[in-house]
Amino acid sequence: MSYPFPGMNPWLEDRQLWRGVHTRLITALGDALSPDLAPRYFVDVETHTYIAKMPDEPITMRYPDITVLEVGGGAVAVKPTATHAMPLEIDLPFRETIEEPYLSIRLVETGEVVTVIELLSHTNKRAGTERRSYLEKRETFLDADVHFVEIDLLRAFGSMPYTEEGETKDYRIFIHRKETRRKALLYIFNVRDSIPVFPLPLLPDDLEPSVDLGGLLQDIYTRARYRLIINYTQPPSPQLRSQDAEWAKELISSATL
Repeated sequence: MSYPFPGMNPWLEDRQLWRGVHTRLITALGDALSPDLAPRYFVDVETHTYIAKMPDEPITMRYPDITVLEVGGGAVAVKPTATHAMPLEIDLPFRETIEEPYLSIRLVETGEVVTVIELLSHTNKRAGTERRSYLEKRETFLDADVHFVEIDLLRAFGSMPYTEEGETKDYRIFIHRKETRRKALLYIFNVRDSIPVFPLPLLPDDLEPSVDLGGLLQDIYTRARYRLIINYTQPPSPQLRSQDAEWAKELISSATL
């Protein structure tokens, strides 16, 4: 089956699939931009690190750090003690580390970050500490001397602040150019629409390449063979509106034929 949708494929929004799609799309976007930005700019893939404490507990966010420990010295002599009581052996909760990539566009000459591109995940969209942590970082980017691009291809959970105009739409692309301060651009679109192509913000007088997320997504779908693991007989998560569900069913049927 070829890619059946004109824009976003709602079945790719599934929580289990999206982690792979997220990584592939960020990497593909960086690879697509690099030839157009070289040799003045370098596209760097960076990561945020999240730790899942337990399966039913929220994920908290932290940034990687380095701890230096001084070790050495001889062994410590311990005086024998009385017979110890027998302890119970208990299982500790499994802690899953999740790393989510994002892109930073840097000047080769100075290493200065010019543009940051974030692709939202379920982790930083859902309510809780992880969303609050992401929003704090987001405000830092909005106040910093950098361009900020935020791509939201997930219908799950509430939209991010400053995108209220797009509440009735399925998806959003939020662009804040550093020179506009407290103004931003918002692309809003639905599942039936093509994903808007937009120019990547760079420094003045530099040619800004076009970002075609739709083309990248279709290519990822084909190369990764997502058709093999998506069950189109089951509704996507979240489910589509009834009219959109019928529309999607017809598209899938035509693509299958």
